[in-house]
Order: sequence, then C-alpha cells, then structure tokens
Amino acid sequence: MTLTEKLLARAAGKPRVEAGENIWVKADVLMTHDVCGPGTIGVFKREFGADAKVWDRRRVVIIPDHYIFTADSKSNRNVDILRDFAREQDLPYFYDVIDDPQGHWVFDATKGNLKKQYGSNYAGVCHAALPAKGHTRPGEVLFGTDSHTCMAGAFNQFATGIGNTDAGFVMGTGKLLIKVPETMRFRLEGRLQPGVMAKDIILHVIGEIGFDGATYRAMQFDGPGISSLSMDDRMTIANMAIEAGGKNGIFPFDTRTAEYVETRTRLNGTTMNYEPVEADADQKFVYECVVELDQLEPTVACHPDPGQRKKAKELSHVKLDRAYVGSCTGGKTSDFVEFARVLEGRKVSIDTFGVPATPDIVRDLQTTRWGAKTVWQILEDAGVRLTENAGCAACLGGPVDTFGRMNQAGLKCISATNRNFPGRMGHKESQVFLASPATVAASAIAGRITDPREYLIN
Repeated sequence: MTLTEKLLARAAGKPRVEAGENIWVKADVLMTHDVCGPGTIGVFKREFGADAKVWDRRRVVIIPDHYIFTADSKSNRNVDILRDFAREQDLPYFYDVIDDPQGHWVFDATKGNLKKQYGSNYAGVCHAALPAKGHTRPGEVLFGTDSHTCMAGAFNQFATGIGNTDAGFVMGTGKLLIKVPETMRFRLEGRLQPGVMAKDIILHVIGEIGFDGATYRAMQFDGPGISSLSMDDRMTIANMAIEAGGKNGIFPFDTRTAEYVETRTRLNGTTMNYEPVEADADQKFVYECVVELDQLEPTVACHPDPGQRKKAKELSHVKLDRAYVGSCTGGKTSDFVEFARVLEGRKVSIDTFGVPATPDIVRDLQTTRWGAKTVWQILEDAGVRLTENAGCAACLGGPVDTFGRMNQAGLKCISATNRNFPGRMGHKESQVFLASPATVAASAIAGRITDPREYLIN
C-alpha cells in the first residue's frame, strides 16, 4: 500500500484498503475557521441537536484567520460565533483574536493595518498555525474546512479539506465516509540550485500535469531529494496539491519530521504520541514522475490558473503593478528570509506587501538580525509594506478594506500565495502570477517578472 492507503487503512481499522474503496475513517483532528466555522456549527446543531456536544472536545481545533482584520461587521460577527461555541463546548483549542472570552471582536480601522490588533492567544493562518501549535502528528487523519488543509500532509498524515456538511458530521461523530484515492508518485532527485525554492518544485509539477491533473488523487512526494527539503519546503509543496485537484499531498516520515513535531508538541502541551506510516515495497501508483531538482529554474504560474507554467526568465516582458508575499504557502519565516536575501540593500519599484502567516513569524522577523538590522528592518528599508496582523489577508481577496487587496481592474500582481483564479486576490479583472518569494522579490525590484538569479549572482 502507498502512504495514503496505509494511513486510511489504519484509520478504518482494516488490514488493507485499495484505491476506489469506500471506507469509514476515524478523524484525529477536525479544524475549522471563521469563514466555514459558523456554517459547520449550524449543521452540527441542526443534525445533532441544539444542546449536543462535539465527539471529542480535545480534537476540535478552531482558528479564526481569514476575514479578521477588516471593519466588515459580518466578518467580525463570525469570530464571535466561534467564541460562543468554544465557550459552550469548553474547547481548549480555540485560538481567539481577543483575550476576553466574554468579549466581542471589532477591528479598529482608525489604527490602520500595520500595527497588531490581536490578543495573546491568536495563532494566525490555520495551516501554518496547526503545525506550529502541535496539532499535526505523523500517522493521523486531519480534516479541515479549507481546501489547503492538505498542507499538513508534509507531516506524514492524511490531511484534506471538507465541506461544512461533512465537517458537521465529523464534529458529532468523529468519523467520515470517504473514497480511497489513487496515488500519483513524484520522486524527487538531487538538490535545488541557488535562487530556486520549494514553490518552484510544486509549480513545475502542476505545470506537468495541469491544474486538474490530480483530481481526487493522492500526490505522494518521496525520493532522495526529500532529505534536502526543510519542513517549510514540504509544507509549501503539500499545500498546493489542491491546486492540481489533489485529494491530499503526502510526504514520508524522517528525522526532520520527528524533530519538528516533537518540539512543537512539547512546547504547546499537545499530544506527543504518534505512529508514522511507511509505504510498502510493492506499492502501486496510477502515475509516476521523476523531478530532477537540480534542473529546475525559477518558475511562474501565469493568470488564470496554477497550471499555466512558464520560466521566470521567459516573462521579463510582463510589467507588474504589485508584489505580495504572505499566506500559508508563502508567509513562513523561511519565505521572508529568502525574500529579504534578494531585497537587502535594494529598493522595490512597485507596491509591495508582506503578510507573515503567524504572530510567531512576526516576532522571528523582528528579532532576527543580519548585521545591524533585523530582517523586518531590511524589508521596510527596501520599501515593503509589512503588517504585524498575521493572517490570510489578500490571498483570498476578502472585504474591500483587506490589507493588500487588489481593488482595481487591470492590476497585475506577482504573489507567493497559492491560487490565481480570476478574482482570487480582489477585482475579477485583476491578474495574479504565482511565484516563489525570491522571484517575487526580484520582480518587485525590477517592476517586471524577473528571475531572482539576476540579483543573487552579484
């Protein structure tokens, strides 16, 4: 069996499963957020009763993160609905925006977007917060009401996005009926060259198979090239499995995985016990592909979908209006470090926005020093507009006052985020080009799509 089949067989209590088989699986964690949480709660109460209790209060994780730093009253109300439910159910893992459990969330637009407006328990973007807070453990099953839940597959677990109806059912029973997906294998060989990042790997892969090429399939990434990839790198790759239509993305377990998980579970007091899975020697795949990492170049996904792959050096004629680094995919500490590596000592020539994924990442950037300056100062000196309000922000558009949102027709943005369908980051007639943080940085300097190696060789 493949990694995904092994995980699902265990969760179903079966010795083995096969692709196409419908099985009941037990959930280890259910995650929801402010966009889908109220709907999930509504389904749960409708189907199980107004006074029903969740199946396991320690396995439900609620993370407001999407439409947070906006004056939109309905968005603010959604966070209050989550707080009321967490208090009613006595949920220990509700990462609220405010510290008062009896309070109400209101974003103060008069304070602006740059300085933090959140309490001590706020965790930031759910997909980055889940591993950071110790909720992603190898060998487990994670369901989340967000398509990018597949990011947690970096930790050798079956992680996938589900809708509100399914989530309401899981909330009440801890189980879900799913079909075992076929597995596509992507064997990584070699090492990445300077200026090439994990984002370039997944954009290359999606370009190979198309934005629907993995529809309802597991994307398994393995091979000797895995050893050179950090957990941040693996999260970037697994996150965008859904951009090829994948049911989930998954990586094998190794010492890097163990080090990260054991540190985070110990730090946050979450469950430390886990049991990773290993694939069988005779595993079967519906598709196999070898990716030579040392042959990859900085890559861009052009408007209007992630499958429109081109090399960055082939797009130097594309002039840009905006650059953006952030989100679960491109807002991690390592993403900003590579962003700063290109920008250090230089200036951006177009509007450039930076949104860290979590408050911890904000602190990392504000305290890590390169010589006389912090990474945060290097970016600000380069002209980047940085916000301390970690969250999803303009990655998915949001209300019109969302930081970095594209509110005008015709704007072209190069972004380290994960999705570029029309209207994704704002106006339906704007265009988004997906790239690595290094490519975004080089392009922000030049004002056109630019291969970052043009700056790294100096």
